[in-house]
Amino acid sequence: MAEPILIVDDSVSMRQLVSFALRDAGYEVIAAVDGKDALGKLNGAKIGMVITDLNMPEMDGIEFIKQLRNTSGYRYVPVVMLTTESQEAKKQEGRSAGASGWIVKPFTPNQLIEVIRKFAR
Repeated sequence: MAEPILIVDDSVSMRQLVSFALRDAGYEVIAAVDGKDALGKLNGAKIGMVITDLNMPEMDGIEFIKQLRNTSGYRYVPVVMLTTESQEAKKQEGRSAGASGWIVKPFTPNQLIEVIRKFAR
């Protein structure tokens, strides 16, 4: 079985939407409300990948990715940004921080699962 996928988004409805799509496709999900919450929930747990929003309170997606990449055991975990931001400068900032991919909202569950299958371990 695939390792759980960590979803990081401050929107309850977006966390639910992504969680439902992933669970329907057979994935286990861990959900966090922002980067700070996500780092606290990891606590050494094995994860197959991360799906994170960009704009969140406490710790945004870019800072979260930077800290994740500096945390032992998570340096190479795939991270996909799931955000309304589509500007090339933001995408470059995400890549520089260590993002593996980028999905722009709105999206369909099928689009999401297609990307997950490319990256999930």
